[in-house]
Amino acid sequence: MSSKPAPRGRAARLARLIPAGRARAARTPFVLLVVLLLSGGLLGLLVLNSALSEGSFELDDIQRRTKSLTDEEQALQRDIDAYSAPDALQRRARELGMVPGGDPAFLGPDGSVKGVPSAAPRSAVLTGPRAPEALTAAPSTAPAMPSSTPTGTPATPAATTPAPGGTLRSAPTTPTPGR
Repeated sequence: MSSKPAPRGRAARLARLIPAGRARAARTPFVLLVVLLLSGGLLGLLVLNSALSEGSFELDDIQRRTKSLTDEEQALQRDIDAYSAPDALQRRARELGMVPGGDPAFLGPDGSVKGVPSAAPRSAVLTGPRAPEALTAAPSTAPAMPSSTPTGTPATPAATTPAPGGTLRSAPTTPTPGR
């Protein structure tokens, strides 16, 4: 017979909760759970790795496009610098028939004229590579604009009309009686 006495009361109730013999638990659900967790983890890592690789390829493409656009911007900036250089501007202005101007006059904030304006020297007009159409067709006979009218108010510029070649020419002025 058994050398151990049978438990009684509360000990008997607790003893019923603990298996008496070496009962084998079902291992299939546990093994299935572990395999599913490992498979899910590996699949997640594979998806994450693929997403990172795709992002890396997109980053390379964007960097390549950025480099290309930067090179294009620098080439355009070099062109702008070449066209805006003083000698290039002067050469282009002469090709368009422009000549260096005379002495400038400035308007003050109160409307007063500072300085005496003068026309471009006649020799500058004749030495250009080509004379503009307005100068060769009809020489300008407009009088030089006075710095102010006899009443002391600033003078208004003469109206200009486009010439057939697209250049601006002074409109004919009618003499005012009494001047």
